This record gives sequence, C-alpha cells and structure tokens, in this order.
Amino acid sequence: MNKPLRRVAIFCGLLIFALLVRDNWLQYVRADELNAHPKNKRVTIERYASERGNIIVDGKPITGSIDSKDNFYKFKRTYVDGPMWAPVTGYASQAFDASQIEKIEDGILTGNDDRLFFDRTLAMFTGEKKKGGDVVTTLSGAAQRAAYKGLGSKTGAVVAIEPSTGKILALASTPSYDPASFAGYHNADAQAWQSLEKDKNKPKLNRALREIYPPGSVFKVVTAAAALENGAVKDIDAATDTPEGWKIPLSRVPMKNQHGGCANASLNEALRVSCNSVFAKLGDDVGRDKMVEMAEKFGFNEEQFTPVRAVASVYDKKADRGGNALSSIGQFNTATTPLQMAMVTAAIANDGKLMQPYMIDKLVAPNLDVIQQNEPKELSRPVSPENAQLLQRMMENVVENGTGGKADLNMDGVKVGGKTGTAQHGEKNAKRPYAWFISYAKTDQGSPVAVAVIVEDAGGTDREDISGGGLAAPIAKAVMKAVVKSKS
Repeated sequence: MNKPLRRVAIFCGLLIFALLVRDNWLQYVRADELNAHPKNKRVTIERYASERGNIIVDGKPITGSIDSKDNFYKFKRTYVDGPMWAPVTGYASQAFDASQIEKIEDGILTGNDDRLFFDRTLAMFTGEKKKGGDVVTTLSGAAQRAAYKGLGSKTGAVVAIEPSTGKILALASTPSYDPASFAGYHNADAQAWQSLEKDKNKPKLNRALREIYPPGSVFKVVTAAAALENGAVKDIDAATDTPEGWKIPLSRVPMKNQHGGCANASLNEALRVSCNSVFAKLGDDVGRDKMVEMAEKFGFNEEQFTPVRAVASVYDKKADRGGNALSSIGQFNTATTPLQMAMVTAAIANDGKLMQPYMIDKLVAPNLDVIQQNEPKELSRPVSPENAQLLQRMMENVVENGTGGKADLNMDGVKVGGKTGTAQHGEKNAKRPYAWFISYAKTDQGSPVAVAVIVEDAGGTDREDISGGGLAAPIAKAVMKAVVKSKS
C-alpha cells in the first residue's frame, strides 16, 4: 500500500474508532441522563403508549386509563374520587410528569420495570397488548372517606395508622385537587395546572407529609414518655413539685396555664387539663439531650418514607434550658407533620413498639403474580410496655374526663385515648391557632387504629372557638369509627 492510501486508511480507522467510542458513550454512559432529559419526549410517549396499571384500594382501582385518541400519547390517566385520593396517588400527567406513588412506582405501572421482563417477552409471542402492573395499597376506603368528609372545607390533614403493623389506613389533605384535570397535555390541562400553581391555598401541597406545624399540647405525650422512661416521674397519680407560675429557665417569665388546678398536679391530671407548667418543668428535669433522644426514638429529626417522602419533624438539638422547656410543650422550634404525630400515637397504642409506616402492601404483575410483598418492620421501641400502658391510661382519662370527650366512640368494648392541642403561632402568637387531636381506639384484640388530625384553618370559626377538642376530635372519631366498624 502506498503512503497516501495508508494515511487515508488510518484516518478512516480513527473515524470509525471515534464513532464507536461516541456511540458507546451515548448508549451506556449517558443513557440514564438522556432518558431523563426534559426534552426527550420518547420516554413520555412510551409511558402513555399502553394502558397504565392501577392503584388499588380495598380490591378496587382508584385510577384508570382511557384512549385519548392522540397520535403520540395514546392513553391518558383517569382517577376515581381524584381530590380525595390525590394525597395518596399523586398525579401522572402527559405534560407535567408524575408524583408520589404514580412516580415512585412508574416502572411497575407502565410495565417497564425489569421485574416485568418475562411478562413483556411473553406478550411479544402471544400478541397480547402491553399493560402495566398494579400497586395494591394498605389504605382503607372507609377511613379515607371519613377523613376527607370530616375535613370538608377546612384546611388541614388526617393520618390514620394501624399500630400493630404500621399500615397507613388514611392519608387526607385539604384543600385538594383533581389529578385528572391536567392529566393530558392540551391547553385545558396547562390552564388547570397554572391555576393550581397560583392558588394561594396550595391545594397541591400534601399537608399530611410535607408540611410541619407547631404541635402545641399534643407533644406533651412525648414529654410524658420521656419523664416516665427517665425516672422523672415514677407514679402518674402522685403530686409533682410544680408551683403555679413556674418560671421558664433563663427568663423571668412565668409559664401560663389555660386552666386552674395545675399547682403540683400529678402527671395524669396535668395531661387531662393540659398543664403547661408541669410539662415544661418535666422537660427541664429530663434535660435537653434526653428529650431529643426520646423525640428521635419516635421519629423526629429524620425524614420518613412511606414510600412517599415525608419531611423531617423537628425537635431542637441545640436549644438552651428555656428553649427546651418551651419545646417540651410543643412550642419554641418544635414542629411536626401529621404523619409524625400519628406515629407517636401508634407507638403508644402498640405498647411502646413503633412500626415503620407504609402505604403500599404489594406490587402485582399484569398476570396477577405478586412481584413484591411488603411486610411490617419495627422502627424502634421508644417506651417500655409498662410505660406505654401508663400513657394509655392517661390518654383515656383525657377522653373520659377531659377535653377529648368528642372523640369517644361510645361503643361497647372500645376504649379511646386521646390528647387535644391548640398550637399558637406567628409573631406574638397573632395568627389563628391550629387545632390538633391525636387518638387511638382499643379493643380486646388490641388497637386497630391511631389517628392524628390537624385543622389549620376552619374558615369563619371565631378564634376563641378554635380548639383541638372542638374541631379536630370529631374528625378523629369518624375515622376511628370507620376502621372499628370495618373490622367488626
């Protein structure tokens, strides 16, 4: 071969080598990046090229797919009672991607998950149309309807958990939205999306998992647990050494109580009438580090995954003595999600054992084979069984003789424990307070449900009428009743 031809051959060889390197770089190294690129419409077209699997509650689908008669996006997502279930399902939109379960389990729902390879391969030979698998949830339709109806036009959230397993039975947030309103990619869908984005009431915000609130007096059950576990209280009916007007450490300000009878009140009585002074002093007696330790055993200061992510609730690790005393009554920097307070209540109802909360029971292939079965997992043991039962006794006293009477189910063989809370917030506590209620129902077979309710805004309700016992307790009652009835 003469010299010019050799140079041409070498040059062509280098071009081929460069082409191979580039091709492999795109197909293997940058494959995930290109697949996820917002301008890559092929992924979205593939997502909606076939019927999407469904999200299941009580054996029935709460989602669906319809033929959209479109050349690119053949199938569009539909929802049954969309606003009620939106905090659970999230949305799947041809224009605006997906969220929550729709996003997390997209591979199963579209049929593209590697675990469905055999189903896809078999369909190629049988000629069957490709279809996604189903996501079977732990949710109870009756509990969810009770929660959503109870919240009504109020702004707030409800979480209900089965204490013995951690199964989430209800997850409601209001105001809500209809995921079907922007499931397509036409002008009407874009307008619906923009309207939701501009809505000052934030209907797309999942208040059950993604918003943290000052817990107020419902946090006192955590402080009571810390006091019992650390020996600050040995007898829940014995008088505490707590003078009326107990002064906050590092301050000359006395702690105010909303009710009388708090001087030297026992732990049981202090929870019943919600004495700030007793619980602030107990938080100080236990100390910041032990209070942090107890809060974290219940799940504070850490994100939770249900598998939908819940933001971390907060108990201040660096507070001074005064800050810790205020934190111990759910003020200062203490902030929590409704999910977190449902977890606290569930652990107490479950004799001190906290189970990992979860809302997906199993993943099912199109041929109904179970791909993944989720099992209950223990998260921690914040309190001993003996102390958990003392906490139950105190919470049941709140319902039977205190501010939680509106949560009593008045059903034979069913006991209810609860705690009310009215959380002040804003500069100088000037904003309308939040109304909290946490509770559980208990039968001879154990506790089938624990509930946390927050009413962020009750519309035209006068400020003096805002209370956990008045606004939130009836909602908790309806949810507990729905669960107890479904299991009887």
